[in-house]
Amino acid sequence: MQEPATPRRPNTDDRPRHPPDADAMRRALTLARSSIGLSDPNPRVGCVIAGDGWTAEGFTQRAGGPHAEVVALRAARDAGRDPRGATVYVTLEPCAHFGRTPPCCDALVEAGVGRIVVAVGDPNPLVAGQGLARLRAAGIAVEMASDEIAREARELNIGFFSRMVRRRPWVRMKVAASLDGRTALDDGVSQWITGEAARADGHAWRKRAGAVLTGIGTVLKDDPRLDVRHVPTVLQPLRVVVDARLRTPPTARLLEPPGDVLIYHADDDAERAAALRARGAELVRLPDAQGKVDLAAMLADLGRRDVNELHVEAGPKLNASLLATGLVDELLLYLAPKLIGIGREMAAFGPLARLEDALPLRWHAVDRVGDDLRVIARLPAAREVERGLGP
Repeated sequence: MQEPATPRRPNTDDRPRHPPDADAMRRALTLARSSIGLSDPNPRVGCVIAGDGWTAEGFTQRAGGPHAEVVALRAARDAGRDPRGATVYVTLEPCAHFGRTPPCCDALVEAGVGRIVVAVGDPNPLVAGQGLARLRAAGIAVEMASDEIAREARELNIGFFSRMVRRRPWVRMKVAASLDGRTALDDGVSQWITGEAARADGHAWRKRAGAVLTGIGTVLKDDPRLDVRHVPTVLQPLRVVVDARLRTPPTARLLEPPGDVLIYHADDDAERAAALRARGAELVRLPDAQGKVDLAAMLADLGRRDVNELHVEAGPKLNASLLATGLVDELLLYLAPKLIGIGREMAAFGPLARLEDALPLRWHAVDRVGDDLRVIARLPAAREVERGLGP
């Protein structure tokens, strides 16, 4: 497994004493992206410290390791730079509580920095403005970045905001389909509708996730691994299966390393449960009134397990169930420039009696990835988190 990236050392070129705030904040955002696949369940944070003709940088390391501000302070001191009076640019409000590490705002106060520019406040109730208040109380000038920078910082940590605001992960449903919305031929053959670039991009989105979810139908049909392979990562997401009757074969590839496996079920078959536990899977029984897995309770449980982003790669039945219960925040669609005609659908719900009953979506982004299109659209469930993000 790849080791955590080495914190960057300060440079000593002839830059202005304080880089323009927007440039420094964008650099901090770039650093924060280096925490993807590394810092979960902690938020992805980047920090730039600008002194007299020098800068130092850092980003949050693995949980239990130093946060971005501490990495940057250490980098400055290792290079013989004094952070007193320096300006700090950080993408999230410095923490004000003791968790696995001491509060970052205390480290900044002790370092004697003179000014701090923050992209966005921390939604964690243990912080939630207390970090900024403690910095101001210590005489440090605190400023907030532009709304544009704030939006980018929130989007980078939208799963963390979701878990803090709603106590459940941000649910992103990934689908690869033809332009007419077919995910497979009528006989189920689906490899490969989209191209290599789209498949690699899909793994980059898996890397963002604390957990990857699928259903028993996909396990039995495709025998997927559900790990991150096509892009480098430090952490592997938790692999989660919705399997009401515990039909997951003990020989399933997703039970092999790397990564842990969690199976949500409804039936209580002791023999099947024992066989899966012998393969290292954790089982959680969450039946609903119909004898299926209670999907809302499952998301709440994943939130308690500190999963920020849940990446769904499932078949049309589970996709339909998640959509019908209003639990999906975002669709990640890869559309290939081909038509299949009769075939498997993205989600098996309907038929609808009226067009007005169709699920409403909002376009979020459209980009070309290789020969395919990547479309990101958001559903009504996303608004609760977006409202919690502020302007």
